[in-house]
Amino acid sequence: MTRTTLKALPLALALALTSGLTYADAGHDEDGFHGYLRDGAGTRSSGGPQSCFGLGGNTMKYRLGNECDAYFEGGYTSTLAKAVDGVTFTGTLWANAWSPSSDFGNASLKIAKAYVEAKNVDFLNGGVAWIGKRYYYRPDIHMLDLQFVNLNGTGGGLDGIQAGPGKFSYAIFKDNDTNNIDPTTGLVTNTSAAIRQNFIYEGLPVNEGGKVDAVLTAIKSQGTNTHSGWQLSVMHKQDVWGGGNTLGIQYGVGPGTGIGVGNGRMGSSGSTLLGSDVTRTRIFDDLVVQPTKQFSAEFVALMQRDKSNAGSTTWTSLGVRPVYAIMPHLKLQLELGTDRVTSATGGPDARLTKLTFAPAISMGESYWSRPELRFFVSYGKWNNAATAAVNASNNSGPVYNNGTSGTSAGVQVEAWW
Repeated sequence: MTRTTLKALPLALALALTSGLTYADAGHDEDGFHGYLRDGAGTRSSGGPQSCFGLGGNTMKYRLGNECDAYFEGGYTSTLAKAVDGVTFTGTLWANAWSPSSDFGNASLKIAKAYVEAKNVDFLNGGVAWIGKRYYYRPDIHMLDLQFVNLNGTGGGLDGIQAGPGKFSYAIFKDNDTNNIDPTTGLVTNTSAAIRQNFIYEGLPVNEGGKVDAVLTAIKSQGTNTHSGWQLSVMHKQDVWGGGNTLGIQYGVGPGTGIGVGNGRMGSSGSTLLGSDVTRTRIFDDLVVQPTKQFSAEFVALMQRDKSNAGSTTWTSLGVRPVYAIMPHLKLQLELGTDRVTSATGGPDARLTKLTFAPAISMGESYWSRPELRFFVSYGKWNNAATAAVNASNNSGPVYNNGTSGTSAGVQVEAWW
């Protein structure tokens, strides 16, 4: 598959140059200053830093009142140059900073985006070409902060080719672009680098209010004794009850599983040390509804199976977050989530349930209205088989020892603009 898709590059470029292009939802940035921020402060029932409840590993945790870190990303997009014939070059520069605790402290700013787009070029038929480092096509399950597809990276592409009833986009990236250096000889011994190609088809109408997106990733490793891989994700998106439902099926092989990238992301190159025996299958349904002006909710059901010659584990998750606005700028939020992870060695399943109550001062009544200023109380309960995982995944350390429950409380801001 990798050799075939690598040979498809000239075809993809030719198609882009001869087709009418339209704007694609691949993550283009709008002019102006935009960003995201979450930060807060909390404590736990036994005192000390806020504790969070998750099983770690290849899982994600329910995030409301359960984020012990601080994160910022933001920057500016502006027109760099505009010709008299309408050709426009826009540039985007963003930085981000992350801290494992509530205090940004010595967290350093890093470049998150640095890319340039060309628009309205006549031979691109109004399309968008880009080169640089960027966020690229990363839909998510908000409650879990799970970007089930994430194509971020450094590369280039052409977006939004009108192809039948939907749109086609192509991008090529260089991932894990480093060499292994022998500390004694100073010679290059190997590389973890990989060439990644992404093919996206968006917006295929299949029923009233329903469309299908498909994302194919082909990864070609460049090192010795490393492995290539691929992944395919297909999502059905349905308008429903003032919101939307996404039903997704994903399958990845080797570095196409995304293992090594972190945060459950598929689409980018995972570790090229992973062979074809390593596979990931994920099926999920994420529903967000807003049936009335005051009431909204999100529901999640997910099953993920990771398999290799060393064994297999299955993560299953169910969660719900109902939100009710009792005033135009005051919401009451409740989040309940439960997770189970099977043991690769045949041991007992690890189980965890988390419950959070979080009133919030919000920009509006909608589920997606931000900024929000929250007060929260969270309670976690897990079994003995999950104790080691809960302790290991806690940013503040193994604070629970042999305990199987905990409570945390605090304040948090979440904002995007």
